[in-house]
Amino acid sequence: MPSAGMHLSSRITLLLALLTAVGPLSTDMYLPAFPAMRASLHSGPGEAQMTLAAWFVGLAIGQVTHGPIADHYGRRAPLLLGTFLYTVAQIGCALSGSMTDLSWWRLWAAFGGAASLVIPRAIIADVSQDGSEAATILGRMVMVMGVAPVLAPSLGGLIAEHWNWRGIFWICAIYGASCCFLIWRYLPDTLYRHRNSRLRAGAALMRYISVWRGRSFRAHALQGGFATFSLFAFLGGAPPVFLQGFELTPAQFGCVFILNALGYIAGVQLNARLTERLGASIPLTFGTVALFVSCLAMTALAAFGSWHGLGIAACMMVCMATLGLVLPGAALGSVLENGRNAGAASALYGTVVFLVGALSTVLVGWAGSDDPLPMALLMVAGAVVALLCNWRRPKRKTDRPSRRKGSRRWRAVEKDAVS
Repeated sequence: MPSAGMHLSSRITLLLALLTAVGPLSTDMYLPAFPAMRASLHSGPGEAQMTLAAWFVGLAIGQVTHGPIADHYGRRAPLLLGTFLYTVAQIGCALSGSMTDLSWWRLWAAFGGAASLVIPRAIIADVSQDGSEAATILGRMVMVMGVAPVLAPSLGGLIAEHWNWRGIFWICAIYGASCCFLIWRYLPDTLYRHRNSRLRAGAALMRYISVWRGRSFRAHALQGGFATFSLFAFLGGAPPVFLQGFELTPAQFGCVFILNALGYIAGVQLNARLTERLGASIPLTFGTVALFVSCLAMTALAAFGSWHGLGIAACMMVCMATLGLVLPGAALGSVLENGRNAGAASALYGTVVFLVGALSTVLVGWAGSDDPLPMALLMVAGAVVALLCNWRRPKRKTDRPSRRKGSRRWRAVEKDAVS
């Protein structure tokens, strides 16, 4: 029945979006609580940023682990187990008695939550046959998951201001438990049996080496990684800049992220439309150039002393729109040409991205300044390297626009799930 298939397609897209939202929810929601955490746990400057760095390192390690597992056991079971670990670790975060304990629990939460970043991208690769179709599916996902970064910082700010920072992690645990139920109840496995890879440590390592040797993968992964370097420099530097430098309340700080999320959603939607018409290469190049220009504008505002908070927030909104052009294209470009190793490629891409991003979080934490200039300079540095990687990116077959209107593989997955 066509209507049933269409309904299921929307359900799967919604579920993948909810799972992918674990990342921005867990990253953005607790940022407004940094001052409250420091006061409660008696920590020094920069230590709160270390919990953010631990989260990114956990995501990097988790993704490189979940990739081969998902290629061997399928997509559904590893996703369910990873989300369960994420849920348990969020409870540990809520009960932490020191910043060190919190960092360790954040590491484990990220390790489990990494499954929700790797496996949805691999599912898209399973059911999509060309770049424009995958971009369209990803665009629909981001429209749904865009609610998470819009609501998360504002909700986290309200909790930190009127309740307790620990409540943020209890809410994340409830969200993780809800995702576990939805995976168990509704998600079909999209990895066909004849495509399963054998799970061996040596073979997994060789797959990663094989994927990394691909020039297209390296260029896309490093381009996405250093674009994320710019993003994570903002995430690590924004709490002291806005909460201490501009003296915003946690709730007002959350409103800054509403602008960021709206900019990112707009960029992703524009990316999907441009990819359909122009192919994948042009939007990716345009977005990288625009990222550099917007980061440079933020640096100019900070350097010449005219850095009112609204101007910095507006520049970041533009940066987020350009990242909406860069990050989906870089992620899909790294995965689509790797066939049966899509899970490994997705995992390795995520590992590169989050390790590079964690470096910027550590650097901005060491700066420990409420002046926006160090944050802006790190963002420019990431944009420059991303631009250099873009020039090294080879042309791909999927750079050309496609006129295909649907995917037989996606419809086959829907039919299997209905039955």
